[in-house]
Amino acid sequence: MNADVIKLLKEQMWYLATYSDEPNAVPVAFKDVTEDGKLLVGDVFLETTLNNIRANGKIAVSASNAQNLEGYQIKGTAEYITEGPIVDTFKKMVEDMFKGAATAKGALIITPEKVIVTTPGADNKKEL
Repeated sequence: MNADVIKLLKEQMWYLATYSDEPNAVPVAFKDVTEDGKLLVGDVFLETTLNNIRANGKIAVSASNAQNLEGYQIKGTAEYITEGPIVDTFKKMVEDMFKGAATAKGALIITPEKVIVTTPGADNKKEL
């Protein structure tokens, strides 16, 4: 992932897409990008997403800037964890935001396999 993709991912809302028997797409606000390019998502309400990942391990993440239409889709695989420093960080974020009324139950670690441009224009559908 290049610097433009990482910047957009850090600044914009993400939408996760998964599938098995039923397609599922959800917005996520508790997210981050690691230095090695993995995507992290805190699990607050991801029940259907997790069921679909358990079925096939596949996930897509879409993010875009509504002002300039810059956007990317990342396709890859996801692993679910329920303990450790990543989960602790998301628990604190969620508990702080919801003043203790909600917490993170775990986290997804997404390993990107493809990054695709969704920005309108000549590079649309280009794989980075």
